[in-house]
Amino acid sequence: MSSDSTIRLERDGGIAKLTLTRPDAANALNMEMAQALMRAAIELDDDDRVRVVLLTGEGKMFCAGGDLGAMAEASKSGDAGAATSSYLKELTTNLHAAISRFARMRAPIVAAVNGTAAGAGFSMMCATDLAIASENAKFTMAYTGAGLSPDGSSSYFLPRIIGQRRTLELMLTNRVLNSAEALDWGLLNQVVPADELMATAEDLAAHLAAGPTQAYGIVKRLLVNSTYDSLESQMEHEARGIAASSRTEDGQEGISAFLAKRRPAFTGN
Repeated sequence: MSSDSTIRLERDGGIAKLTLTRPDAANALNMEMAQALMRAAIELDDDDRVRVVLLTGEGKMFCAGGDLGAMAEASKSGDAGAATSSYLKELTTNLHAAISRFARMRAPIVAAVNGTAAGAGFSMMCATDLAIASENAKFTMAYTGAGLSPDGSSSYFLPRIIGQRRTLELMLTNRVLNSAEALDWGLLNQVVPADELMATAEDLAAHLAAGPTQAYGIVKRLLVNSTYDSLESQMEHEARGIAASSRTEDGQEGISAFLAKRRPAFTGN
């Protein structure tokens, strides 16, 4: 296990659990947390033993978004506007580096949304591969309510999940969605009672950790690439992807198990 004052990273076999640990500040994102997330993302991306990452928050909130108090403090040094702008450029550089690596690493990322996900917290949830929320979770973009525009990849992932009109509604009106609405809109895969959240998320993580991790990574790359590629280019990526996955140990095991009518034993290789 590794930790600092803003996150905690725990390992259990192929499962890595990443917890935001600023509960007294609603797990709001400050510079220290953004830097810690970037370091954790690099560490996990480079570790072939990691087969799934579980992201959650400590306490009653998942993440309330960017720490506006930290932004206000940054504005006290010199020209307020310029100082805040510089602070946010550095903050987003770290946060976006973390999200980019999580999005492209082979291991799936599962969000266990334990409470309100607002602003950057909502954005981070959108960037995960699968999301389970407690029935008391709430979701709001919140940015424009503070006179700011979205960050944290939400302008990329959110319209791809729920469509442009609903994305604009959330970003312009700051409408708050409850967990049932978020599930209905396609933002979540599952909603469970609060006392069942971690057990449900851990069961899903264990299922994924026992799967063909290399193939999962190819799936993630295919979906990221599909946004801009033509049909023919995307099919070429698919052809190369399935050929590459067939060469892995898990690919060979999967084919053999299917033909032998037995359950495959994947190792992530």
